[in-house]
Amino acid sequence: MNSLTARIRESLVRLLEWTVIILMASLVLDVIWQVATRYLLKNPSSWTDELATLLIIWVALLGASVAFIRQGHLGVDFLTNKLRKRHREMAAIAVQALVVFFAGQILIYGGIKLVLLTLLTQQVSPALGIKMGHVYLALPISGFFIALFALENIVTGLRRLRAKSHTD
Repeated sequence: MNSLTARIRESLVRLLEWTVIILMASLVLDVIWQVATRYLLKNPSSWTDELATLLIIWVALLGASVAFIRQGHLGVDFLTNKLRKRHREMAAIAVQALVVFFAGQILIYGGIKLVLLTLLTQQVSPALGIKMGHVYLALPISGFFIALFALENIVTGLRRLRAKSHTD
């Protein structure tokens, strides 16, 4: 990977991580305010519960993208550890291809359909009045990042296989 590509990649990852950090901090502040208004002021806020739900959607989906990029997801590698190194790398490429398929079909394509449907039907959240299509944008955005970095993993894996086949 050349230095420009590496810098762009790291900038994207940093942007995604900071977005998750800011959303998570907002979620914590929202829940603290919710508890304070309920128990200290004895006058529960009407919008904090809904905001927490919407923030959890974004934190979970964008956080999953960050975890995927940083290879922080749990994996079951019992069977692949039994394979020879070359076959293990081929299996890793196949798994990344499945990830691209899932991210493309479910998160990106399905997410865009959901966003468009909820925008067309003008669904809004009851307490905050936020368009639900904007909330569901977390699906295709997360899918885009997951698919992008899974494609990068495929290219890297194929380059490694090609380099090893030339040295063998």
